[in-house]
Amino acid sequence: MKKPYLVLLALMLSILSANSQNVIKVQSCSDVLIAHQVDSLKKLYSDDGFVLMKEASITMESEYEMPVIVPLNEGSLYQFVFIGEYTSRLYEVRMFDWNERQVVFKQKKWGDVDGNVISYTYQPRFSEFHMMKPVQVNKQKKKNLCGYVMMFKKVK
Repeated sequence: MKKPYLVLLALMLSILSANSQNVIKVQSCSDVLIAHQVDSLKKLYSDDGFVLMKEASITMESEYEMPVIVPLNEGSLYQFVFIGEYTSRLYEVRMFDWNERQVVFKQKKWGDVDGNVISYTYQPRFSEFHMMKPVQVNKQKKKNLCGYVMMFKKVK
């Protein structure tokens, strides 16, 4: 008779401990200004022979990287874009290969022309997963910053 209560108690404790852990969840966001930039860049890269492979709006926190893992094929030419919120003062993107070597580093500041957009091309040497880590630093240290990432692949 005691065993069912012990099992129930153990189950309840495991549920409570699982719910109390901080888990990073990717959440989408909406920003009219960023949406306009996204549409313009999609048209620009499409006209230049690129096809949109992946895109996501992401809710970010100031000064915290948001890792984005993407599979890349050797020899293909890719165009990556990160768009941060206008109110941030610093934007950075780092990209790492499978061996955790940094292969790309880009930084923009608020006063730069197109300061909230980081765009770069990359051609991997090997077919493997890469990790893109965008980050933005906001004046008010906001927790719900909007960001947008896109990955294009050259086809023409």
